[in-house]
Amino acid sequence: MKEMILATIILIIGFILLIKGADFFVEGSASVAKRLRVPSLIIGMTIVAMGTSLPECAVSVTASITNNNALAVSNAVGSNIFNLMVVCGFCALFTPLAVQDNTLKKDFPFSIIIAGVLLVLGFFGMSLGRVDGIILLVIFVIFILMMIKSAKNARNRDVIIESEEEKEEAAERILPIWKCILYIIGGAVAIAVGGDMVVNGASTIAADFGLSQTLIGLTIVAMGTSLPELVTSIVAARKNEVDMALGNVIGSNIFNILFVLGIASSISPIAFLMENVIDILILIVMSIVVLIFAGSKKKITRPEGIVMLLSYAAYMVYVCMR
Repeated sequence: MKEMILATIILIIGFILLIKGADFFVEGSASVAKRLRVPSLIIGMTIVAMGTSLPECAVSVTASITNNNALAVSNAVGSNIFNLMVVCGFCALFTPLAVQDNTLKKDFPFSIIIAGVLLVLGFFGMSLGRVDGIILLVIFVIFILMMIKSAKNARNRDVIIESEEEKEEAAERILPIWKCILYIIGGAVAIAVGGDMVVNGASTIAADFGLSQTLIGLTIVAMGTSLPELVTSIVAARKNEVDMALGNVIGSNIFNILFVLGIASSISPIAFLMENVIDILILIVMSIVVLIFAGSKKKITRPEGIVMLLSYAAYMVYVCMR
């Protein structure tokens, strides 16, 4: 009993460290990027999107290092399903979730394609080896270069004229150099320590309850590490910046597969279970359904958001029963 209580406390502290660590890391990195005059569009598409996925990265990499490999794949796939169905579905309850043409034509289909790539790589070898990890990382680098090129093209098309007052407000939001360094280093340490604590706590709880690593990864860990995406997208929706919400989710999902699993499998081969195959197939089907929702009216409406939330609830029932 004491071991269970201790494991639960460790799990909760780990989640807190992950979430707050990611928050500080993103804020510090964003301020550095602004000081270096990196366009804000590129900051949003790279640092912020990746920062919200750092918890998944920390958990999956730590799981790979400690040979809890089933947790690595289930955490990444489970987080993607949670991001897509719960984060987007919940945001659609506040306001219709607008979808840009570029997201519909490029980003969303790309996220579905890489889920298919992950399925193929894992299914035929029933594992993700170092070569598979390198393939995923190479695709990730290509994707980042494409995003940067797209962002530069967008910046060249759009000329933004700021007032002196707006410039002063932007300058006030930039952290001092010493605080940037403190936030980045402190955030990275918190993410690393938190990732280790979450894996250890989840593994102990799974063992005590007789649950599989896959089940824990798809539920508790996946939901916990997806909280940054949930908070970021809800804030965007409440501020009527609805075009950012779906983009943040898709970007995070792409990052989870290509970078998180790419890094984890490069460190140590990851076992690929038949349950992982089923979950990836479910992710692909759900992605196609949401793409149809988004493409019908160029937005995801409240009724469609409710359907997405109910679909995730049904998926959770299936995961717990299998």
